[in-house]
Amino acid sequence: MLTETLIQEASPIINRIGGAFYFTPETLGRGRELGLNGLQFYFIGRGGPLGNVESPVVVSAFGYFAPTFVKKFWTSAQAILAPRDGGREFMECSRQFGRLHLSQTEGLAAFCDAAQQVIESIDPISLPLYAAVSCEPYAEDLPARAMQYLTVLREHRGSAHLLAIVAAGLDPRVADVINSPDNYKIHGWDQSELPEPTQKDLDLMYQAHQLTNQLVSAPFALLSDEAQQAFLVGLRAIDAAIPAA
Repeated sequence: MLTETLIQEASPIINRIGGAFYFTPETLGRGRELGLNGLQFYFIGRGGPLGNVESPVVVSAFGYFAPTFVKKFWTSAQAILAPRDGGREFMECSRQFGRLHLSQTEGLAAFCDAAQQVIESIDPISLPLYAAVSCEPYAEDLPARAMQYLTVLREHRGSAHLLAIVAAGLDPRVADVINSPDNYKIHGWDQSELPEPTQKDLDLMYQAHQLTNQLVSAPFALLSDEAQQAFLVGLRAIDAAIPAA
């Protein structure tokens, strides 16, 4: 199998499923038990592996969010729960999501073997959020472990994507408008703050996507053809088992 073909099919699925647990009733319920609202748990959970840092560090790692928005929810959550604890609680929600939806999914063992090989081959330099999340302990049971691997691989591509955007010379806010024009409120921006992308911006965005694919391809290229097939077959089965958002 061509690695490029694998990346093109796998990346959208990883992006969708790796964060599918973020705002489920179960995750939101666990956040409430910890004294956090949904956005507080999201920021302290996803960013928590970075440690007890100031909000600009989280802004730099998340990329697309308004700094004032991050500061509001990060610092208020930080006052309730230590970031590393929040990160561990959030990752446990990922694992529980896997246990809930993937217990009957076939091919998880081979998928997890391939995913582990990929993660162990990733160079974490310049990918701080991925590096932090990838260091969290991994679940022993396959449904939870498979979901956790997808959550970690989502941060890998997300971190690589931000790196590619900056390398291409594109303003992350412009990139956000191009990639997800309807998400500005979710990311904490007012409509008056949104830039109008130019053709040059669109060209730079294409370059950034190409560079992102190059950056994330290297560890997948190290897999044998059999392992690449196992990864993709397992990913398709996982995708079929996860309910649509």
